[in-house]
Amino acid sequence: MIGLDAAIFWIRCQNRLRGFSLKLGVWRSGMNVDDAVKLLDAIGKLVSFFIWPVLFSIILVRLGPALKEFFSSLGEFTFKRGGFEATAKRKQAEAAAALVAASVARLDAETTPQAAAQNAKEAASVVADSLNFRTMRIASQATILWVDDYPDNNIFERESLEALGVSFVLAKSTDEALDKLAMQSFDAIISDMGRPPDPQAGYTLLDQIRASGNQTPFIIYAGSNAPEHKAEARRRGAVGCTNRASELFGYVLTAISRKAL
Repeated sequence: MIGLDAAIFWIRCQNRLRGFSLKLGVWRSGMNVDDAVKLLDAIGKLVSFFIWPVLFSIILVRLGPALKEFFSSLGEFTFKRGGFEATAKRKQAEAAAALVAASVARLDAETTPQAAAQNAKEAASVVADSLNFRTMRIASQATILWVDDYPDNNIFERESLEALGVSFVLAKSTDEALDKLAMQSFDAIISDMGRPPDPQAGYTLLDQIRASGNQTPFIIYAGSNAPEHKAEARRRGAVGCTNRASELFGYVLTAISRKAL
């Protein structure tokens, strides 16, 4: 029964997205309130789908990019319902879809379906718990330097923050990052750890910028979430170290909010 219910849910989601896409021309000139509520209801059903962990990771990887593309095609719209701005809710939904996709994409073959569902649920929850109008306003004005020799590995993570208006500048090496830091200031820096030929390039970059007096919030996004690595990163002056997309999202919002004070 679970398989049949999941298949029906997937078909209904795709039909709903296709139906909404046909109405884009109408929405761009003035969105119908009932249609907008149905759209938000569809996202609510996506969250409720977490109760099916066995099928969750497969369906979400397919549904997440479709939702992201769909939301990106919408024009800006606003209406009041229950005290919420629809524009803000759209941004939250877009951020949640990308962050959940990021969480699922980083799972390895040894991760159980239950753990996959929990990670994705955590990703969706952190968006709902951490976002407010002040945070979104600050995010829309933030620029972050992301240092990683394989930037395509972090597409969904960037999209989750870009949905809130965050801008990114990318660097593939420590030297390139230092050159960009010499040319402009950033609200935060995200770095991976190992970049050939330096297996601790994240620490190397952190040590160099701190030695120069640069106190920009620094976050390490690498393959480890071990407590000792988190402690070492903080000891060296980083905000934190993680391999979880949801925790990275929280670190970034906390860092740019504190910097804006």
